Amino acid sequence: MTLTAPPPGGGMHVADVARTASVGLRTRRMRAALSALGIAIGVAAMVAVLGLSASSQAGLLAEIDKLGTNLLRVSPGQTLTGEDAKLPEEAPAMIRRIGPVENVQSTGSTEASAYRNPYIPSANTNAIAVNAASLGLPGALRTSVSQGTYLNAATAKQPVAVLGATAAKRLGISRVHSGARIWVGGQWFYVTGILKSVRLTPEINSSVLVGWDAARKYLDFDGHPSTVYVRADTDQVTAVQGVLAATANPEKAEEVNVSQPSAALEARAATQSALNGLFLGLGAVALLVGGIGVANTMVISVLERRSEIGLRRALGATKGNILIQFLSEAVLLAAMGGAAGVALGGLATAVYAQIKGWATVVPMLAWGGGLIAAVVIGVLAGLLPALRAARLQPTEALRIA
Repeated sequence: MTLTAPPPGGGMHVADVARTASVGLRTRRMRAALSALGIAIGVAAMVAVLGLSASSQAGLLAEIDKLGTNLLRVSPGQTLTGEDAKLPEEAPAMIRRIGPVENVQSTGSTEASAYRNPYIPSANTNAIAVNAASLGLPGALRTSVSQGTYLNAATAKQPVAVLGATAAKRLGISRVHSGARIWVGGQWFYVTGILKSVRLTPEINSSVLVGWDAARKYLDFDGHPSTVYVRADTDQVTAVQGVLAATANPEKAEEVNVSQPSAALEARAATQSALNGLFLGLGAVALLVGGIGVANTMVISVLERRSEIGLRRALGATKGNILIQFLSEAVLLAAMGGAAGVALGGLATAVYAQIKGWATVVPMLAWGGGLIAAVVIGVLAGLLPALRAARLQPTEALRIA
């Protein structure tokens, strides 16, 4: 048997450390696998949570870029006495005069409710709003109909409605067919189309849209817009936003609210949810439990391998050699669990992102932090058993063995 000469000072070669550290794992594979499993579950949970959060944010931001960040929303606020204000009927026309404005469309709230048929109790509104809508609304919102057709110059004057995606589901209408109709404001309205879901303006999803003239004629609509949607030149959005309130209502600009829907979504994308924090906490608990499992494995390993420790000490191994051997074994065990956890977490992220149509994003903080956390857990879990092994005297270890 050929023995490799130790490095000066009684140290061990890196290859020797790796070989001796893997001995216990190779001879007790099932125990090692079960101990590493706890580490793997904890790391996988943390990687998956951070990865899914980053992927969902990337998907949302990509959707915002596609929908455009130049959409502004003008709505009435409150009067000085706390009452609901109203936008002037001329507000959309006045806003169109702003130079950098590209498109202006509007909706107006009515007091009507929509039902599948007249036999449904009036209290069961399903939170569906009935709004008058301008003819170019889908273009301003960058959406289209998923079925049927949108309002046109002719149908906007008749009892005809187009449903938002959510409103259609709540009314139990999955497709548009000839003669389809709903009960709106005490009379039948024919359904000609269903809009695709709109992300920037979710209020449209739960709305029943009718023509401006039809709303006046059949639903007692007063003609005041409740929301004006404005598409501005991308480079001039801030400037347009600054003058919208005064333009929409020159006499009472303080009663006008102006918002940018994409800004709210971007803020939501940048905010970590409480649910993410909960899952990260559960992952940390699993990681801690895994560390306890590693510590338990190492304690048992030291007890079972006293004869090996005594023999190595008798052949000249120092306390430092023994300490490094068992500490390295614990770190290797934890690192294997961490690597498996990173792989599982990354796979879970990739699969879910693929289902949702997002780009797969696993931040360095997720996989790098997971590996580092696993190694740190391994060091902490293996330190005490390693110190205990290093303190064993050769004669005592051989005698007990």
